Amino acid sequence: MLVLSRKRDEKIVIGDSITITVIEIRGDKVRLGIEAPRHVAVHRQEVYEAVQRENAGNKPK
Repeated sequence: MLVLSRKRDEKIVIGDSITITVIEIRGDKVRLGIEAPRHVAVHRQEVYEAVQRENAGNKPK
């Protein structure tokens, strides 16, 4: 895992097409803005895991 320190309005670039911007830092919460192509799915981890569980339950038998 790469660990980076960023301040408000600083960015992280992933590959050629994904940019993450620190929008706000308030206490123990950080708001991030994510720019990614439409074909790249971006989810919070808990949403991603729920989608994965639902998809696993819908597999044909």
